[in-house]
Amino acid sequence: MDYKEFKKIYEVSNRDISREVYRNNKGIILIKKEKTAVNNLEKIFNAVFNISYKKGFQAMSMRALSQKTGMSLGSLYAYFKGKEDLQDIIQIQGWSIIKKDLEKVLKSHNNPWERLKAVIKAHVFLSELFRPWFYFTFMEARNIKAVKSMEDHTQKILTNILVEGEKQGVFKLGNHELTASMIKAMQQEWYLKRWKYKKLNISVDQFAGHLMGLVEAFCLAPGQEGCA
Repeated sequence: MDYKEFKKIYEVSNRDISREVYRNNKGIILIKKEKTAVNNLEKIFNAVFNISYKKGFQAMSMRALSQKTGMSLGSLYAYFKGKEDLQDIIQIQGWSIIKKDLEKVLKSHNNPWERLKAVIKAHVFLSELFRPWFYFTFMEARNIKAVKSMEDHTQKILTNILVEGEKQGVFKLGNHELTASMIKAMQQEWYLKRWKYKKLNISVDQFAGHLMGLVEAFCLAPGQEGCA
């Protein structure tokens, strides 16, 4: 599956994400009208990502966010109590996107090699599809424990696939936990150092394909057929 095909299946609009955030945080958000809340949440997230990318979230003032969204300070506080709450909401939603879609991908393949390819590509493609959420989640991490939990979860998925594949003779013997860790580091390259690949004129499909070629050469057992 290439990025275009993946996008058709997994793409959701910023409005849909904002609606999900609203429904998951009704205990915090004081606005009762869903349409109004969703519209404003979309404005808030877009403004936060824009300011954070340029200055960093910690340097962002509530006044700057107010100016960027066109909302009063009082209106902003109807959606979150402060910057820390806003940061938590965004990071939790970013993690929810990763977890939910990776679980769908896992269920769609049984063969270890096909499953490994699908999960690795899905993570790269999701980071392209929801880049502001991925970038913010990892670059503006206040709760290191929460980010570590995300890392551990996605790395465990890769490790389990490699271990099961070794049992079936699909993958070589090896330190699968370390291999999974290295794969994760390469996946993160795409959204944390995007400037590097933009400069090289590398597309997301080229990046994912090259990564799969490396994984195939290192992991696949002799005699097994692979196609990145």
